[in-house]
Amino acid sequence: MFKKIFCSLLLVVGSALPLAAAEIGKPAPAFDVKDINGREQTLAQYKGKIVVLEWNNPECPFVRKHYGSGNMQKLQHYALGKGVVWLSIDSGAPGKEGSMDAGQAKAEIAKAGAQETAYILDPQGTLGRLYGAKATPHMFVVDAKGNLAYEGAIDDKPTPDPDDIKTADNYVKDAIDALLAGKPVAVAQTRAYGCSVKY
Repeated sequence: MFKKIFCSLLLVVGSALPLAAAEIGKPAPAFDVKDINGREQTLAQYKGKIVVLEWNNPECPFVRKHYGSGNMQKLQHYALGKGVVWLSIDSGAPGKEGSMDAGQAKAEIAKAGAQETAYILDPQGTLGRLYGAKATPHMFVVDAKGNLAYEGAIDDKPTPDPDDIKTADNYVKDAIDALLAGKPVAVAQTRAYGCSVKY
């Protein structure tokens, strides 16, 4: 039991996944998937807009830190208010922690009061591996030209403690603000922290 809990809380510092196709400053990997409402979601359809990709697992304590405190919802609300597209993705494999069907995902969204543009289930891990997502949350910000502008942690406080949010530097908000101002993203890449994506 202890081993299971420890593995669930393990900070992500490396991965056996193949090298990601997602590279800062280069076109973000294209995808064509269905969201939990059966709507097609492609990166191409959002060309001209900033897009945030958030890897999500509602059972992860690090995800709970940001949703339980309202921090993630606040950031989603801020982003959507600026015309940013927010796609949440669950790459949990069937039978593993965080794996959900569409009905369960809708219930989780309603319970959390999440405000994403769309929620995508990726049970085969195709999208997660395409981007090299290693953690929940693992955040990616794509600029209006379709290039990857940021990838990594949500902030600079790699703990499951909600109290740390108050003094955290939110890298995702920083990236959004820089792009909206037409400036380069000062911190374009960090090490994602959280629970490992359960491929």
